Amino acid sequence: MLPLPGVDELVAEFVPRRLTVTVTASPRRGLDATLDLTEQLSAAGFEAVPHLAARQVVDASHLAEILARLDRAGVREAFVVAGDLAEPVGPHRDAFALLSMMHRLGHGLDRVGIAGYPAGHPYLSDAQLRRAMSDKAAFATYLVSQLCFDPALVSAWVEDVRGNGVRLPVHVGIAGVVDRRRLLRIATRIGVGESARFLRKHRAPMSHLVLPGGYRPDRLLRGLAPDLATPERRVVGLHVYTFNDLRATESWRRQALARLEDAA
Repeated sequence: MLPLPGVDELVAEFVPRRLTVTVTASPRRGLDATLDLTEQLSAAGFEAVPHLAARQVVDASHLAEILARLDRAGVREAFVVAGDLAEPVGPHRDAFALLSMMHRLGHGLDRVGIAGYPAGHPYLSDAQLRRAMSDKAAFATYLVSQLCFDPALVSAWVEDVRGNGVRLPVHVGIAGVVDRRRLLRIATRIGVGESARFLRKHRAPMSHLVLPGGYRPDRLLRGLAPDLATPERRVVGLHVYTFNDLRATESWRRQALARLEDAA
């Protein structure tokens, strides 16, 4: 979810406390907004996971302060990304640099997540992404894929990750139930251009990707089923990008689980 005012109330109303919730890092709002919401959610009984954006960390002292805040709040997990700032405010240009500093400081977290890019990265080649993945994996406990709408791309990416020697468990990133036009804008803005083009390409027929009320991930999940069901691939779950549309996404999640139970 995005660290916007009132989101803590939405989470409390619509999200069961047994679910892990994550809080993104916004360049415009800064890391304090992420940490504030993480603390609020943790105090309310949620397992809350902040995104730590490397490019928003000023120096080692700032990082030590962030880690101390998480420890005081009882937060045991963080997700480390480079962040979207054009220029870093400190010495950490990418996730690997921040992970290295966290390791040197002795962060004390139980779990650390890193990002992967099935649809590629706007500024890095595939070879650079593979090297970065190998470097980051040494400091991480799990991997989350960036937003993607093409199951074939996700499957090929999982295979490439395993071929690159990275054995971290994978959580596949999917969009929740979101207005389609808004989703296209977000996908373009965060740099998942291949995924945005995939959505546009499949605009007709609309039933391929969209049902009344907005985008739904059902078709994507059906395409991902072989990977999700194969233990050797170590695809262990989903990471749902809600874009704060928590009510609709939670309703979809419950309906999907009910359908699975009926089919069992």
